Amino acid sequence: MVRTFLVVALPIAAAVSSAHAQWTVTRLNPTGASQSEALGVSGAQQVGQAKIGGAFRASLWNGAATSWTDLGPAGATDSYALGTSGTRQVGYAAVGGVNHAGLWDGTAGSWVDLAPVGATDSVAYAASGATQVGYATVGGVSRASLWSGTAGSWVDLNPKGSFLSFANGVFGAQQVGQATLGSTTGACLWTGTAASFVSIHPAGATSSVATATSGSQQVGYAYVAGGAQHASLWSGTPGSWVDLNPAGATASEALGVSGSTQVGRATIGGSTRASLWSGTAGSWEDLSLALPGFWAGTVARGVWTDGSKTYVVGAGLSFDSGRTEALLWTRSNFCPSDFNQDGFVNGDDYDAFVDAFVLGDSAADFDRNGFVTGDDFDGFVDAFEAGC
Repeated sequence: MVRTFLVVALPIAAAVSSAHAQWTVTRLNPTGASQSEALGVSGAQQVGQAKIGGAFRASLWNGAATSWTDLGPAGATDSYALGTSGTRQVGYAAVGGVNHAGLWDGTAGSWVDLAPVGATDSVAYAASGATQVGYATVGGVSRASLWSGTAGSWVDLNPKGSFLSFANGVFGAQQVGQATLGSTTGACLWTGTAASFVSIHPAGATSSVATATSGSQQVGYAYVAGGAQHASLWSGTPGSWVDLNPAGATASEALGVSGSTQVGRATIGGSTRASLWSGTAGSWEDLSLALPGFWAGTVARGVWTDGSKTYVVGAGLSFDSGRTEALLWTRSNFCPSDFNQDGFVNGDDYDAFVDAFVLGDSAADFDRNGFVTGDDFDGFVDAFEAGC
């Protein structure tokens, strides 16, 4: 097939609106906060932290800055909400100078202290259903930890021979994190006990960490030859490792996963960019392009999808406000060739795309790389011919 088109090589990163490639971005920084960051997401609920009056406050949102709820428990000097599942939130609070892993159910007053007896430090990173994971320092050793809603339910996941371990993510009966055995820190997974420990550390990597899990997938990062940090994807074994580091990136890490979507950040041209993948390095998408105005140091910390909608949370430094702000990206999971999003793929979509392409409109940036070029035209035509 011969295709004739106008090439419009127009950089759009500096002029993009708040909706790029069908992403809508919401700034979650609450009134009075000098900084904030969204760290976890479940459905339409987001969690993280906001700094108000010099103190960090565990935070809960429901899609807007005005929905902010302060989860900081009474008596805590600082607190952070790091993960969420359903209506429950997990994180930690500094009480008496000691970090205590904690669990909330939507209000500051609902806080439950998960710190096990004898712990000198503890943090809960993630939740799934009725279970929570993180670490607790007991007997001078930081131990990957599993809870089911109370301090007394604590399970020590630290594998035999390890002097340092963390459980960073959980999905159903599976927990993921890292353990240091000998001189190597490696990504690993568990299924509820220390004895269930399985290493997924990839061959050739100097160290690795699993940060999150969903279904049969695990994500994180590995330090490969030359010491570069590469975003990573596994499906349960060392040999399943997939290098997600995008072309041109000097460093990257995957921090969240839901279904077949992974999020994190990549450093390209000295700039750290919030990132999204769908299973391969080539699928990388720069989420910072969707942000209005000028931003630096953007990162995507968590993702949740129900098949019809995708929510991504993170943060970035806004040049206009001069502060780091919690961010929410939202996108409907539509057919890519349904350009006008009317539920049908027909000539109207083709005509609308061509009009946008000729004008150099950012909506025609089909491959989401920040430029409108012939590659976008070819990509759209291929999708249009394939249908949905």
